[in-house]
Amino acid sequence: MKRISIAVLFIFVVGLMASPALARTTFISIGTGGTGGVYYPYGGGVAEIWSKHVKGVKAVAEVTGASVENVKLAHKGETVIGEVMGDVAVAGFNGLSKFNGKKHDILSMAIMYPNLLQVVTLKSSGITDITQLKGRSISTGSPGSGTNFMAEVVLNAVGIEKSSYKDSRLSFTESANALRDGTIDVGFWSVGPGTSSILDLATTHEIHIIGFTPEQTEKILAANKTYSAVDLADGFYRGIDQPVPTIGVWNVMICQASLDTDMVYKLAKALFENNDYLQKIHSVAGYTTPENAVKYSPIPLHPGTIKYLEEKSIAVPDKLRP
Repeated sequence: MKRISIAVLFIFVVGLMASPALARTTFISIGTGGTGGVYYPYGGGVAEIWSKHVKGVKAVAEVTGASVENVKLAHKGETVIGEVMGDVAVAGFNGLSKFNGKKHDILSMAIMYPNLLQVVTLKSSGITDITQLKGRSISTGSPGSGTNFMAEVVLNAVGIEKSSYKDSRLSFTESANALRDGTIDVGFWSVGPGTSSILDLATTHEIHIIGFTPEQTEKILAANKTYSAVDLADGFYRGIDQPVPTIGVWNVMICQASLDTDMVYKLAKALFENNDYLQKIHSVAGYTTPENAVKYSPIPLHPGTIKYLEEKSIAVPDKLRP
């Protein structure tokens, strides 16, 4: 399906005009990411929940370039919902960095789960420190993705200039294949741990995940206030038997700021109250709670979500009110 047909299909409410008594269907498109990450299966689960539990709604998950593109798509109306890393949500809301001074009309609907930066190489490469990327072939993630956004922030913070490495900017699946084939030395993933593309790679090759020193971590956290220091726990991937110090950022489900309050209320209610099903799709959905929406949202919440939270007697601070 071409993008223009998606735009036409999902922006508008399609009414069955033959009779006012007939039900209306609202089509909702969820901007996710590539199939090798967590965004896509998570978004597919959300689409199933909304299609089943919100009367008159038909939702689908759309493969996209991920966070940066999802902000732009939601702003332009080519999707109405987007899965976005928190640092990208802040940049889009305020018109910073890759958004070139243009504030985008987005608000937060829910907090999803934390992403961890996973800098992956093969053990045979001998690369054990981020500074060894100079002169190497790498992939910082696909263009328009939150991974690419985060990787560039991190590399710049630790003093590695763009001109000092060759960047293929591949999707998660492509990065795993390129590591397997030896066409890149290092790949970047900002994703929930236990992602399929790294899991698959680790079944055929011995991998190493590059951690950050305390000094490097301090520089990275100073470069972006939405980041936090966190350990990637051992046991997620074959051969990774010690915690790896890395960087984390929360994922946000954004929506068009202009979406109807009652519609967003119904979507938020269905999302939060069917979390048990979403956790069957991926365990990281356990983080998608009403309490975390208030605790971790990096941009203001949509009035529809606020309506649901207040119904549940959850206090919403002024800074999260649009």
